Amino acid sequence: MTESRILKSDLLGAVRLTTLNGISVVVRDCAASSVTLRWLARRLMQREARAMALLADIDGVPQLVQQQQDCLLRSYIAAQPMQLAKPTGRAYFNNAARLLRRIHAAGVAHNDLSKEPNWLVREDGRPAIIDFQLAFSTRRRGKFFRLAAREDLRHLLKHKRTYCPQYLTTRERRILSSPGWASIAIARTIKPIYLFVTRSLLGWEDREGGGDREPAARVGTRR
Repeated sequence: MTESRILKSDLLGAVRLTTLNGISVVVRDCAASSVTLRWLARRLMQREARAMALLADIDGVPQLVQQQQDCLLRSYIAAQPMQLAKPTGRAYFNNAARLLRRIHAAGVAHNDLSKEPNWLVREDGRPAIIDFQLAFSTRRRGKFFRLAAREDLRHLLKHKRTYCPQYLTTRERRILSSPGWASIAIARTIKPIYLFVTRSLLGWEDREGGGDREPAARVGTRR
């Protein structure tokens, strides 16, 4: 690998953009994490790798290049994160819904799509999804998986409501108005803990933790 550029560095390690055999790749380095949190960094990296293995060859998601104990390499997408690109066209969100269906059909629920930095707008206007560290991966799509998949869709529709609410369908408005019990339970139990860890311990804000998604004005990563 040639000289790399740090995209993000925190207690969970470092993320770098570099090249491997002339191809741009993103490297997640858990060895650079805090000793006390290394177990968590490794666990999240393993979840990410497992999800990417199930999503191999799906256009618009990270492609796993290589995995070691404390290091993961994934492919890179030239794109802008949603909060910079601000997609307002119906086509983007229609394509994003199709991409989500492919991801769910492969047995992966993302679980972190409320973050705009996890949505990319590629150079040709098509969507991409990154950061599968919190993904739920399974070969058996039971009730819990279906609930998680529905929450993925609800988060996409929230973004659609932000950028182009005029294109929301009646069914989509109904989904937005009826969060599932899992969403309510997570908001009351897991989310406060998550916010404490990411904001108080890691120092992230709502759209932070995405330095590897925003290294420049035009950026994207496959995770």
